[in-house]
Amino acid sequence: MALPVITVSRLDVARLEALLSDVDGEVADGLEDELLRATVVEPKDMPADVVTMNSRIRCREQGRGREMSLTLVYPQDNGPERVSILAPVGAALLGLSVGQSIDWPAPNGKTLKLEILAVEYQPEANGEDLG
Repeated sequence: MALPVITVSRLDVARLEALLSDVDGEVADGLEDELLRATVVEPKDMPADVVTMNSRIRCREQGRGREMSLTLVYPQDNGPERVSILAPVGAALLGLSVGQSIDWPAPNGKTLKLEILAVEYQPEANGEDLG
């Protein structure tokens, strides 16, 4: 399967590279690969429909049709309805746009498909986190 096009802000890249300098593992390696292939833009130029750090999104698990809201966060901010960038699904969500889907390996060995339905809140679109 071809990887979806992703867009990441210059500020998120800088913060995530600093985070990754202290982290090892498969997810960290995958996130590093994602950052290398991303289109990097200035925070002020970030399209409002792209998942950035601290964005709240609405997505659908396509297999069951279940919708959920998640916020993509740094590891120290993890909690209910929050997904860490260092979790497999968090690393996969970064940079996706509304309408794009990702395959997410579930703990039971199955693959789930998540579709981005909406970016309900994005710091850059609200004039925050512009560096």
